[in-house]
Amino acid sequence: QVQLVESGGGLVQPGGSLRLSCAASGSISSVNIMRWYRQAPAKEREFIATITRGGSTNYADSVKGRFTISRDNAKTTVYLQMNSLKPEDTAVYYCNAPIVTYTQLVGYRSLEVWGQGTLVTVSS
Repeated sequence: QVQLVESGGGLVQPGGSLRLSCAASGSISSVNIMRWYRQAPAKEREFIATITRGGSTNYADSVKGRFTISRDNAKTTVYLQMNSLKPEDTAVYYCNAPIVTYTQLVGYRSLEVWGQGTLVTVSS
């Protein structure tokens, strides 16, 4: 079974920083694109950032210049460094990736996997 597990959320004051991590585990053959999303209370899930295996990145305008996405390909882990946090950044943050798995029984499969989410609260 393949899963993504986020960590690093918590309570931070406005202007502060947090670093989120998301680790993939299971019978993984490859992970190309890894993404971060967030969902604030009573709002739809919102795209935040994406990174390819080669290191190309893309960000939502709302976080550009404040958030940085990076990854450790050897460990199939993606990070989100969040600086200059604002109260409007308060949300549950989710990791997402299409993951190619391999088992002898079924061979190669591509699965769209989501993590369980980690809560970030920005408040004084």
